[in-house]
Amino acid sequence: MKLSLRYNRFMQDNPKVLVKSTPTLLHGTQEKGLFAGAKIKKDELIAVFDGEIYTIDFEDWTDELVEHCIQFEKTKWRYSNGIARFSNHSCNPNCGIKNLFNLVAMRDIEKGEELTWDYEMSEENVTGWSMKCKCGEKNCRKKISKYSNMPRATRKRYKGYISEWLLT
Repeated sequence: MKLSLRYNRFMQDNPKVLVKSTPTLLHGTQEKGLFAGAKIKKDELIAVFDGEIYTIDFEDWTDELVEHCIQFEKTKWRYSNGIARFSNHSCNPNCGIKNLFNLVAMRDIEKGEELTWDYEMSEENVTGWSMKCKCGEKNCRKKISKYSNMPRATRKRYKGYISEWLLT
C-alpha cells in the first residue's frame, strides 16, 4: 500500500512539537514559533524542510519564501510543507541541522521551551540576505547573514549541527 505525500509529511513532524504564538519582539515579524509539548531528547527529529526547491533565479520570491526556506547548495533553497517553517532563530539555539533538511535537538529539551536554531547553520547566502537579530541572548551577534560570518568559537560549539553542504 502506497502512503500519500501528505501522510508522509506529517510523519516527519515530531508530534511532541507545538506551533504557538511567540513574542514578536524577539522574532521580528514571525508571530509563531515551535515549542516542546513534552521532553525532547538530544538528536531527536523536530521537523523537516520537505517542500518545494527554489533556485536563485526564481522570479517570484516572496517574503514567506525568503524568510522560511533553508539553503542547501550555493544557489538552492527548500521550503517546508510542515512545521519547520515556524522555527525561529536564536544565537543560543537548542536545535541544529542534520542531513541538509532535518531540524534536530542539540541537547535534551524540556517541555515548554521554544525550539530555535541559528540560521547561519545553513546559510551562505549569495543574495545579500541578512536580518537584525533580536534574540536577546547574552551572545547575540545582532546581525545574522551567512555561515562565513559565524565566529569560530560558535562553529566549534555547533559541531555536528551545521549543514554539511557548508563544510565541504
